[in-house]
Amino acid sequence: MSTAIRFDRGHTDDLMSFLAASPSPYHAVANAAERLEKAGFRQVAETDAWDASTGGKYVLRGGAIVAWYVPEGAEAHTPFRIVGAHTDSPNLRVKPLPDMGTEGWRQVAVEIYGGTLLNTWLDRDLGLSGRLTLRDGSHRLVLIDRALLRVPQLSVHLDRSANTDGLKLDKQRHMQPIWGLGDVHEGDLIAYVAQEAGVAAADVTGWDLMVHSIEAPSYLGRDQELVAGPRMDNLLSVHACTAALAAVAGEKLDHIPVFAAFDHEENGSQSDTGADGPLLGTVLERSVLARGGSFEDKARAFAGTVCLSSDTGHAVHPNYSERHDPTHHPRANGGPILKVNVNMRYATDGSGRAVFAEACEKAGVPMQHFVSNNAMPCGTTIGPITAARHGIKTVDIGVAILSMHSARELCGADDPYLLANALVAFLEG
Repeated sequence: MSTAIRFDRGHTDDLMSFLAASPSPYHAVANAAERLEKAGFRQVAETDAWDASTGGKYVLRGGAIVAWYVPEGAEAHTPFRIVGAHTDSPNLRVKPLPDMGTEGWRQVAVEIYGGTLLNTWLDRDLGLSGRLTLRDGSHRLVLIDRALLRVPQLSVHLDRSANTDGLKLDKQRHMQPIWGLGDVHEGDLIAYVAQEAGVAAADVTGWDLMVHSIEAPSYLGRDQELVAGPRMDNLLSVHACTAALAAVAGEKLDHIPVFAAFDHEENGSQSDTGADGPLLGTVLERSVLARGGSFEDKARAFAGTVCLSSDTGHAVHPNYSERHDPTHHPRANGGPILKVNVNMRYATDGSGRAVFAEACEKAGVPMQHFVSNNAMPCGTTIGPITAARHGIKTVDIGVAILSMHSARELCGADDPYLLANALVAFLEG
């Protein structure tokens, strides 16, 4: 019997609001936590002792969040069902000494984060977001969501071959945004950002700041059947996972549903907030121990655990269809994709396929397959890392999009809620 459909286009509307409000990983996890708290979850500190109480809980660490719901009757060896994603997206990030300029232009020194499509950041109105670290060790979120920065492209009159030989961008020389005119003074940018955040510049001891496009997400197409927006890779999945966990909280379950979203996937996941760090394993183990469990109970719980690693994939591109596998052509609004790579760039195997196919069938959601063209390298996700680090059965899934790693990506308007419904069915078991 199919699970009742829980989400519709209203979910996509909410996704667009979530994307606009989450220009940095720190904003994304704060917004996810706010949604979970409305569903009855409460934050627990890693530095506190944890108890065996039931209900929804979550941990925040930087740009990462792990949330779980302990149902009535859960035992120490009760297995988990995990939905995972990542909170970071390729972009431009502010360097430690950001004030620079030349020829009377004031600029901001940035570093390239992840594998971003550089040309998509040109000639856009850009804002600034992230967090400030204060002298007392606390953090302050900051969001300047107006036209503050711009990376101007060289005029075609000064680059006559740009349209014939292709645009060539030097990451160091050509990608530094301008933010005004005048002389360069050390400390100007951070003083400005501190004022925007409502703190004294003298109290700012560190920062994690990044550039974002201020253009709002929007519906697109003759029938409004598409959505264009920033950071779909991978906040589309973060949003769906958050909604799915909130939806199953309170249900009578024979397992513990978990949502984990990590930072730094776009550059290898090797950090204390990345999937290759200890955060997820530590949270799951402490949950077992809080219920009076032992190492044996943890081993039993992990042996029965399954994880869905949700990340965006490539929809077949109408202008470059030859870049895709000839027999695997995921389409927008065709439902979530199951990602397969025999070299384990994705963690999916045959038994994992069965798990996700069952969830989609239960939810009444169509499922598609994604496999890379043999002649092209395949990307990877947090899936193989999760499987190898924790010994957990993991399945790679997601939503097919166009323009991945662009400053503005494109997906089908139905796919976000189809994914969320499939995740609900999976978490329900």
